[in-house]
Amino acid sequence: MLYSDFKDKKLSTLGLGCMRLPVIDGDENKIDIEKAEEMFDYAMENGVNYFDTAWGYHGGNSEEVTGQILRKYPRDSYYIASKFPGYDLSNMDKVEEIFEAQLAKTGMEYFDFYMLHNVCELNIEQYLDEKNGIIPYLLKQKELGRIKHLGFSSHARIRAFKKFLDAVGEHMEFCQIQLNWLDWDFQKAAQKVDILNKRHIPIFVMEPLRGGKLANLPEDQASVLKELRPGESTAGWSFRFLQSVPGVSVVLSGMSTLEQLKENIQIMSVNRPLNEREGMVLLYTGRDLIEPLPCTVCRYCTTHCPQGLDIPVLIALYNEHNSTDSGFIAPMAVDALPEDKRPSACLGCHACNDVCPQKIKIAEAIAELAERIG
Repeated sequence: MLYSDFKDKKLSTLGLGCMRLPVIDGDENKIDIEKAEEMFDYAMENGVNYFDTAWGYHGGNSEEVTGQILRKYPRDSYYIASKFPGYDLSNMDKVEEIFEAQLAKTGMEYFDFYMLHNVCELNIEQYLDEKNGIIPYLLKQKELGRIKHLGFSSHARIRAFKKFLDAVGEHMEFCQIQLNWLDWDFQKAAQKVDILNKRHIPIFVMEPLRGGKLANLPEDQASVLKELRPGESTAGWSFRFLQSVPGVSVVLSGMSTLEQLKENIQIMSVNRPLNEREGMVLLYTGRDLIEPLPCTVCRYCTTHCPQGLDIPVLIALYNEHNSTDSGFIAPMAVDALPEDKRPSACLGCHACNDVCPQKIKIAEAIAELAERIG
């Protein structure tokens, strides 16, 4: 296993994400503890020492199972990470109650790494609101040794991402972002990497395989990669890409089977970053996987919209939603918009269609987005 330096710690570059543990009869709330323990044991035996859980994973059961399994090992042999669930705004005034419950659920006296979960447009003001006292409370827990390292995870767009860092970046020791070769351009991951590197904030990676999508490429894309690196698996390409990105400390993978864990450990036991040509081919392959509406953000449409909708943003959310088979990011971002600026506010007047230089059927796309996310 390869390791990265973080302060005084050696972190395994592969971390076990505890969001997709094996379950019983397809029920995400019922973790198969026997199979999960087998995976944890294999991970520990093969050098993995970073385990990432959260309040909401597996219907609230991930923290308990993660702590239960890890407690049989010496406390200094692993690092456990969890998160304050600010993705649910009803939690914002409960930071002390939730933090104490998390320590109790895991059976830990402290968390090695603790994050503000998913800082984004929906919750950034509440995270920063002094009335909620979230960051002061967590900094106090750090002073008391109950949090060793404080950071945040984020799916935010660039403006909110920068705003949060400008406000409290001095206290953030690491940042967890969605980073993979498909999202390098598509979700502006490259910009986030640049921002974090300039601030010297270590990067922890989530969704390196985009929920498994990048481990199961269409044959025409997979054959191109295989020709370049005959011995590399499609999953391996994603990890090699991340080995090429400066500032990456830990790559978290939400593995559901022992076989997936074994494959990923084997890959991350060797450092084989992509060369420039390989990286360019991979990013080009990503463009082939996504067929977005070709918005150039000229904003002709917004000047003609009687509702004043930010149409380029809505198109970006439409593209995101299509590329992830209806994931959670677009609904979350729409929830953060005022009601009169959401896709449902579109009148269907087609004024935007008439002025679009790219001839995008904007009104139809917005109507589809409104219908799909509700």
